[in-house]
Amino acid sequence: MERAELAAKLGASPAKTPNAKGQTPNLVCEPDPQRFMEAFAKAVASEGNIFLCDPNWGAAENAQVAVLLESKVENQKSEIGQGWLMIPTGGSSGRVKFARHDQHTLAAAVRGFMEHFGLSRVNAMGVLPLHHVSGLMAWMRCALTGGEYRHLDWKAVEQGTFPELPAKPDGWVISLVPTQLERLLRNKAATAWLAGFRIVFLGGAPAGAELLERAAAARIPLSPGYGMTETAAMVTALRPGEFLAGVRSSGRALPHVRLSVTEDGAIVLEGESVFRGYYPAAGSAAVFKTADSGRLDEQGHLHVLGRRDEVIITGGEKVNPAEVEAVLRDQGGLGDVVVVGLPDAEWGQVVVAAYSAKIRPDIEKVHQLINSQLIPCKRPKQVVALANWPLTRAGKVNRAEVARLVGEKLPESTKQRSS
Repeated sequence: MERAELAAKLGASPAKTPNAKGQTPNLVCEPDPQRFMEAFAKAVASEGNIFLCDPNWGAAENAQVAVLLESKVENQKSEIGQGWLMIPTGGSSGRVKFARHDQHTLAAAVRGFMEHFGLSRVNAMGVLPLHHVSGLMAWMRCALTGGEYRHLDWKAVEQGTFPELPAKPDGWVISLVPTQLERLLRNKAATAWLAGFRIVFLGGAPAGAELLERAAAARIPLSPGYGMTETAAMVTALRPGEFLAGVRSSGRALPHVRLSVTEDGAIVLEGESVFRGYYPAAGSAAVFKTADSGRLDEQGHLHVLGRRDEVIITGGEKVNPAEVEAVLRDQGGLGDVVVVGLPDAEWGQVVVAAYSAKIRPDIEKVHQLINSQLIPCKRPKQVVALANWPLTRAGKVNRAEVARLVGEKLPESTKQRSS
């Protein structure tokens, strides 16, 4: 598929005066979904580089973008027409980065998606922001297959407005993050609405075992998966039938992806949807070694174990935050708990757990759980409630911001360790 064909599928006509390579880039930064789609389609037709931007970015993020826009592209020999779409990703550092994509990577991701789920056309209700890869790809799947896309106001949905799902041969799909699913499952009408979808995709953050079981009990056709900005969204996914039959994993690799796990547990991805590098770098990154660790079971299902770059080293022992978080989330009832390592003169780092103050856990029970389920090096020395629980617009926990808030709240944390 050529770029002009993508523009046509998005409803845009070729620009009379194309924005040629080297000219001012197209920044798409529209908070209104309809205006975003119109601006994006027009930008695709213009032939220049496109940068998707978060309308909620503040001065710090915008300053980072300005520096990037002034950067010299490192590889001018990359194939013309590749990597013209810059999709933002903060990564674990919290700093803005742009993963380079184009019509080829997007189309490959859509083809693999369609084959994996046996769909001929995608009709989607969208509640995730369009500048985010999950929201963008929900729209792209519809546009490239001739399906219908309807963007919904998440706040209205959360407050009880559930649009009807008109009959379609391929049904309707929706993508959610765990926080959104948890809130909808509190409402019987919302739960019934979700049960009417053909597929409810779940990604963006780890989902607790209790949340998954509640969804299964309500017969929600859930599809937990794994993906990222660098791969144009999902690269593995559990089919709803497997989920409702009791399988708990991130599913098998989609047909367009080759997935492997190294001896040290790193998830490695290869395929046509893999990005072209982080701007200003350019060129095809055929094999992408992610920052995530995982394992493949005997059925070829992926189990994501956490991020390798978030490992805490305390007293010479390595602690995987995801392992501790799973215990506190699933058995301690702490919800979107985040485990971080704070600097410590004696131990190098100490383990600290943070959770939203909106949750009212039995703290004594939590500490009993910590002492009974975790070996000493993995036990959080502090369990901290944060009044302002930082989430991105996509519903993900902002881990970098959690670490900053915890560090501010417990500047003397290493002197106040509990046993």
